[in-house]
Amino acid sequence: MWQIKRVTQAAVDALLTLLDLEPIEVNMFRGISPPSEQQRVFGGQVAGQALIAAARTVEPETRVHSLHAYFLRPGDSRVPILYEVQRIRDGLSFTTRRVTAIQHGRAIFSLSASFQVPEYGFDHSAPMPEVPAPETLPTVQERWAEIAAEHDDRRFEMDMPFDLRNCDWSPEDRHRELPPYQRIWMKATGTLPDDPVLHTCALTYASDMTLLDTALLPHALGPIDNVFMASLDHAMWFHRPFRADDWLLYAQETPSAASGRGFATGSVFTSEGKLAVTVVQEGLVRPPR
Repeated sequence: MWQIKRVTQAAVDALLTLLDLEPIEVNMFRGISPPSEQQRVFGGQVAGQALIAAARTVEPETRVHSLHAYFLRPGDSRVPILYEVQRIRDGLSFTTRRVTAIQHGRAIFSLSASFQVPEYGFDHSAPMPEVPAPETLPTVQERWAEIAAEHDDRRFEMDMPFDLRNCDWSPEDRHRELPPYQRIWMKATGTLPDDPVLHTCALTYASDMTLLDTALLPHALGPIDNVFMASLDHAMWFHRPFRADDWLLYAQETPSAASGRGFATGSVFTSEGKLAVTVVQEGLVRPPR
């Protein structure tokens, strides 16, 4: 019988293992993929690992403030990924790195990341949307249990490193046109170490989990329908400190879909209501053929 698995610390530990790259040469690191029935590597994994590789080459006191990435080819989950880091600039305030992920002798992913020494400056923040508290909402496994069982969809049986709770729509709504936005509470399902780099990379991993799905909402389709989706590019700006193992509100909207591509933006707020991260993504969104 199809059963819901409880989210556990083990899933977060597995994510930390995934982000623990092996240094194999100066500016060169190796990452692995978890066992999976999917041959294509999850985009958030590659982005998180690439950011870890970049962070391993900068001074500890600097913090990433932005990243811009392109997904060039599908990753092969059966073989390791090599991450080559180029040290573009080391300045007094800002440091820039470029990372290329390589498999089978070809680039599959490219990331540019900028790091900054923390400093004082002006401070204002967009207001957080008013949404139900996360504790009042069902988990993603609970929301999809019945429909996933009908479709024999096994994805929701897996332990997940992030607890996701949707504020706006239920799976029964997915075949009607919905407003072009969704708000999702998220947090790691266990405790992360205090290292800010790990929290940043963990959120980078999670930011790719639901954002492109937003582009389906106005078209009466859901994430388990027969739609081809693949990330093309991904950008993030980190405004304020946060912990990925505390509740974060991921407010997502889709201003446009055209030419086989969907476009979505996301704002990540801390539970105190401060804007912590801004995310922008475009990806292939192709209807069933």
